[in-house]
Amino acid sequence: MERADLEDYLHRQIPLSAAMRVDVLSGTAQSVVLSAPLEPNINHKSTVFGGSASAVAILSAWSVLHLRLVEAGLACEVVIQSNAMDYERPILGRFTATSSLVEEGDWPPFLKMLRRKRLARIEVQSTLTYGNAVAGRLKGRFVAFLRDA
Repeated sequence: MERADLEDYLHRQIPLSAAMRVDVLSGTAQSVVLSAPLEPNINHKSTVFGGSASAVAILSAWSVLHLRLVEAGLACEVVIQSNAMDYERPILGRFTATSSLVEEGDWPPFLKMLRRKRLARIEVQSTLTYGNAVAGRLKGRFVAFLRDA
């Protein structure tokens, strides 16, 4: 899936991503990098609202799993089951969220379970960056459901 196609998909399927002005900087089955500006995500302290930062991190994590499943030829619904978000510093401008699987070795057993049980869970991580510094980290557990043919 091309970068622009993923961005269009996110904006159509998850309208909050359009309102937050999320851009897809890059997207592969190994990593997705999203970016968002301060202005639509600002809080009363003139920094990025924590909920916006968390939403962009979740979108990045969700996107990498979505791209992997598309690449594997599996039509799935993907939802987040749980997550933990740590904030390390304020974000004062445009920021990025970069995602990947927590453990690459979890992918083959995840696919095997998904094909066998039609449902599987996997952990994905996302790192928020502002400037050249890490601003936050997310670890989320996502669930994929195989769609009926």
